[in-house]
Amino acid sequence: MNLRATLFAAAAAVSLAAIPHAAMAADYTLRLGHVLAPTDPLSIAAEGMKKSIEERTDGNVEVQIFTNSQLGDTQDMVDQAQAGANVGTFGDASRFGQFVPAFNVLAAPYAFASVEELDDFVNGPTFAKWNEELAAKTGLTILSFDWYQGARNMLTQKPIATPADLEGVRIRTIGQPLWIATIGAMGAVPTPLAWAEVYPSIQTGVIDGAEAQPAAIWGAKLFEVVSDITVTEHIYLMSGLVVSDAWFKSLPEEYQAIVKEEAVRWGKEALKMNVEGADKIFADIEATGVKVAHIDTTPFREAVKPVYEELGLTDLIAEVQKEVMN
Repeated sequence: MNLRATLFAAAAAVSLAAIPHAAMAADYTLRLGHVLAPTDPLSIAAEGMKKSIEERTDGNVEVQIFTNSQLGDTQDMVDQAQAGANVGTFGDASRFGQFVPAFNVLAAPYAFASVEELDDFVNGPTFAKWNEELAAKTGLTILSFDWYQGARNMLTQKPIATPADLEGVRIRTIGQPLWIATIGAMGAVPTPLAWAEVYPSIQTGVIDGAEAQPAAIWGAKLFEVVSDITVTEHIYLMSGLVVSDAWFKSLPEEYQAIVKEEAVRWGKEALKMNVEGADKIFADIEATGVKVAHIDTTPFREAVKPVYEELGLTDLIAEVQKEVMN
């Protein structure tokens, strides 16, 4: 090698050494997509998780985040992860319940007394077994099920107090059997739609309303197209950060541990933000002129009880309640 070439090679080596590892191509990349707005607590927590994972792995694991359905609807992203792609998303329990029916308990209406009770359960041994079964059956694995989005409430164009008030009202919901059965039992006409279609569908009268959690109502500006929000809190929307099991296991063990630890850590941060922020969001919504009604939910609690039997969840709910009480 001549002197000029030797000097060039040395200079190149020095230049590469000066580049932070995180600025170079990562060894592993996770494309994390979801349907929520960038201002949603889950989005904020996901950014925190991204930073922590990249720092702890010295940039060898990169997390790319895509908000507002950029990678498709939730089911599209779950399908991509199931196919083995390096894609992750936040999925509610009913999406996994189609493969492991026990998961449906986590989204069953009024099945848990509080979100804290639900959070304790999803960090316990029974949930861990369900997750192992999910991975074996589908190739999906849940890194953390602490990504609480909030309690679901009714959004309509009129006041609601009982199931009878929802007769004939077309309410958008998640297109899974448990959700469809729940909204039907509450008295409405369940209408599955992609989340991105909710605002324009209410605006144009394709549907009459929706059911959603406070942060999503605010993030999607649904208060602009409804007149009433009824605080039914019929489902605590706890979601799991789901990825391809093959992708996850392709990581070195030390990186697997880091990714899982940060998923749990930041999921709990999202839970905290959504619990603490709900009252302020409702106050901000009321300031826009939309009515927010806190009602006696007993009629709805009674109305949804047949859903347990319909989906074969009665005995399982009893078992889960026994575990959380011990």
